[in-house]
Amino acid sequence: MRIALLGIYTEALFLVSAITAVAMGLAEAADPPVFGSGAGVVVNTSNATSCTWDGVQELDDEVWKPAASYAFRGRSNETQGPGNIDRDIMHMVRRLSVTEKIGQMTQVQVGLLLDCNGELNETAVKHWINTWKIGSFLESPGNHNGRYSWYSPQKFSELTDAVQRIALENGPKIPVLWGLDSVRGANYVKGATIFPAGIATAATFDADHAFAAGRVASKDSRAAGTHWAFAPVLDIAVNKLWSRTYENFGEDPFLSAQMGRASVQGYQGDYKSDRTRVAACLKHFIGYGYPFDGSDRANRHIAAHELLEYYVPPFRAAIEAGSATAMESYGVVNGEAIMLSHYYLTQLLRKQLGFEGMLVTDWGEINSQDTLYRTAKNVEEATKLALQQTSVDMSMVADDASFGQTMLDLVANGTLSEERLDESVARVLQLKKDLGLFTDPFADPQLATTVGSLQDVNAARDAVRESVTLLKNENNVLPLKVNDKVLFVGPTLDSTRLMGGGWNVHWQGPSNEDGDAVYQGFGDTILRGVRQVTGKAPKYMQGVDIDGEALIDIDNVVRAASKADKVVVGLGEHTYAENGGNIGQLLLPEKHIELVSAIANQTNTPVVVVLVQGRPRGLGTIAQNAAAILNAYLPGAYGGLPIAELLYGRVSPSGRLPTTYPATEAQASATIWQSSYGEYAPQWAFGYGLGYSNITYSNVTLSHSDLQMGAPVTVSVTVTNHGPHVQKEVVQLYTHQQYRMGYAPELFRLRGFTKVNLNVGASETVSFVLTAEEMAFWDRKLRRRIEPAPVTVAINPFIQKDISAVVQLRGDPGYVLEEADY
Repeated sequence: MRIALLGIYTEALFLVSAITAVAMGLAEAADPPVFGSGAGVVVNTSNATSCTWDGVQELDDEVWKPAASYAFRGRSNETQGPGNIDRDIMHMVRRLSVTEKIGQMTQVQVGLLLDCNGELNETAVKHWINTWKIGSFLESPGNHNGRYSWYSPQKFSELTDAVQRIALENGPKIPVLWGLDSVRGANYVKGATIFPAGIATAATFDADHAFAAGRVASKDSRAAGTHWAFAPVLDIAVNKLWSRTYENFGEDPFLSAQMGRASVQGYQGDYKSDRTRVAACLKHFIGYGYPFDGSDRANRHIAAHELLEYYVPPFRAAIEAGSATAMESYGVVNGEAIMLSHYYLTQLLRKQLGFEGMLVTDWGEINSQDTLYRTAKNVEEATKLALQQTSVDMSMVADDASFGQTMLDLVANGTLSEERLDESVARVLQLKKDLGLFTDPFADPQLATTVGSLQDVNAARDAVRESVTLLKNENNVLPLKVNDKVLFVGPTLDSTRLMGGGWNVHWQGPSNEDGDAVYQGFGDTILRGVRQVTGKAPKYMQGVDIDGEALIDIDNVVRAASKADKVVVGLGEHTYAENGGNIGQLLLPEKHIELVSAIANQTNTPVVVVLVQGRPRGLGTIAQNAAAILNAYLPGAYGGLPIAELLYGRVSPSGRLPTTYPATEAQASATIWQSSYGEYAPQWAFGYGLGYSNITYSNVTLSHSDLQMGAPVTVSVTVTNHGPHVQKEVVQLYTHQQYRMGYAPELFRLRGFTKVNLNVGASETVSFVLTAEEMAFWDRKLRRRIEPAPVTVAINPFIQKDISAVVQLRGDPGYVLEEADY
C-alpha cells in the first residue's frame, strides 16, 4: 500500500512477516570477512560494466511543478515521543543473531553504495546488507561522488527505495533507517525550500518559525525516502569564532529552549501516525558551543554546575517535546571524552533528563577516540568503553565496517554481553516501527509534488522578514525610496549560495564550480529582489571578492558611488561548515573593510551595509563609516526578496540579535548571562535591534512586590507604535538579581519574550508570568536552589532604557528544588 499524505497506518502485517522471516532462519548471518587491526576492509563490489563518467557532477534534470499549497497538521502541544518498547519488538530482538543485532546498531554513508559512474551499486548494497546486516544509512549521494550535485526528491527516492527493496529481500529482511542532515529545510534535496539558518530563526524571537522550518524539512525529507533528520542543533553558541555558530539558536538558554521545543514539534509532530514527519535528533549533547580557542572540536572548559545552568536547558526542552533520538557531541569537555562518558551519556542524558529515545554517535566518533583525541589506545578499546560506559545505541561509523567486526570480537570474547546489544537494538527497531517502516518503508510520490511549494517558500521568506536585524540607522537613511538613485556593491548581493552558507546543497555549500546554477531556479538573490520591489534593474558593481583577496575596479566603484544618492554594500562570508570554517580572528577580511572606507571617505554618499554571515564578524571601521547596518545572517536561498523589501520599507525590521555582537576579539565569548561585575561593552548587545517606527513603552507594573515559590508575579507593560510604519515588536523580559550569596549573579537572564504586531497609533499591553522557581540556580554542589535578594525586572534593557521594576525574591536557601549526581 502506498503512503497517502497525512495517512495513519496499521503496522502489524509487515512486522509479523519480518519476525516470521527471522524465526524461520532466513536472516542468519554469513561469516563476516576477517579484519586486521580493526581497520575497514576494502571490498570490490562494483556492478558497473565500465567506468564512463568523468566524475564531474551534473545537474539533476528532473522537472516538476510544485503544488502551490497543501494541507498539513499544525503545531500541537501534545507530545509524542519514545517510551516503552513494544512486546512484538522485544520478540523480534530475541530472534535476531548477534551479527544482525550489531548490524542494526551500525550506520554507514551512502557513498559506499555507489559505483564509479556515480550510480547505485546493487552489489555493494547486498554486500552491506547480507554480510554486515546494516540497519541504517545516511547522507546524500550529492556529497559522496553521486552523479548529481543536488538530487531531486524523485531521483533521491529512486535510490532510497531501491536500497529498501534490497534490504527487504536480503540479510535480516528489515527496512533500513535513512538519516539526513536536514537542518534548515531538506537542504540536500533539490527544490526543497532552504530556510534561514538556526541563528537567523532565533533572531525572529518567534518560535513558530522554528516549527515551520522543521515541518517543511520533515515533509521534504520523507519525499526523498529518508526518515530521520539530524536536527535541531541545540548547542549554546558562546565563542563566536566557532564555525557552527550559525547552526544554533544563539547564546541564550531560554531562547534556545523555546526554539528547540518548537523545532522538535515541527520535525516530529505526531510521527507515530503522520508519515510526513521524521524522527528529530537533538544535538550535539553536550557543551559543543564553547570551544576553548574557537576552532571546531576544541576542548571545552565548562564547570558542571554551569553546564546544567546554561547548556542543558535546550536539550531538556527538546526531550520534553518528545525528541525520538539524540546525537552525542564531538570532542571533550574538561578533557573528558563525551563519547566515552558515563556521566554525560547515561547519568545526565538518560537518568536526570529522562531521555528514552535512540542515541547515535556523531560521524566516526568512536574510532576518533583512537585516531584523533587519543582517549583510547585503539579502536577496540574505544568501542568497548563506549558500549560499557554509555547508553549509545548506534555508531555512525560512516566509512567502513570496523564497528561491526570489533563488536563481533567483543561479544565473542565475552567483553560485551548480548543483553547490552538487545537494549540498543530494541530502541532502534522501536524507532523504525514508530516511523512506519514496518508498514511501508518507501517514499510517497505524492509528497514530491509538494517539494518547493510556494507555501513553503513564503514560510521561509516570512522568517527572513522577521529575522533581519537593523543594527544602525543614522539619520533614517533607511528605508530606501524607490526613486532613490542607489548603487549596489558587494559579492553577497548577487549570490544565492552565499545567502545559504554551509549545509546547503552540499555539506560545505555549493562549490565555486557549482555557483548559483546548481539551484536551477529554486532561489533568488538580493539584486533580483530589488528588481522585483522597484520594477527596475539595479546598478551593480562587485567591488570586492567574497574572500577579501582584492578590491575590484575600486576607482570606478568610488566614481559611481559619488553620483548615487545612496550605496548598498553587501559583505559577509564564503560558505563553510565545521572545520572548513575555522578562522583565527573575527574581523572581516581587510579588503571588505577597505571597500566601505573608500566609498565613505571619498564620497558624501551614505553607505548601507548588509551583512550576510554565519557569525558576528568584526566590523572594524565599518561600524563608524556605515550610516546603516543590516545583519541578514544566513537567510537561505529565498532571502533576496524579503531583504529587498526591508531595504525599501515594505516591511519594517523586527529581528533581534540572538547573540552578543562583539566589538573586539577579546569579546568573542561575551554573553548576556556572564557575571554582572565584568564589563559588557559589545558592539551591540544580545536582544538588540531597531525598526523603522517610533516604539515607546510604559513603565513596568508588577502584580505583587514579593516573588516566592508557588506565588508567581505578573509583569505587565504597554507598548505603543507612534509610526510611521506598521511594526512587529519583540517584547523581551529580563531579570537581574542584585546579589546572590556566594555566587556572582548574571548580568541579565532572558525570562520571556513575545512578538506583537502594531498598526500605527496602536497600543498593546503585554503580560508575562514570572516564577520564583525559574530564579533558582545550580550551585557547585549540583543543587538547584534559590538565594533571596532584590531582583530587577527589565524590558528590552539595551533598547528601551529604564523600563524596569524591582521585586523581592524570597525563599529558603537551604531548600533544594533539584539535585544532580556527578
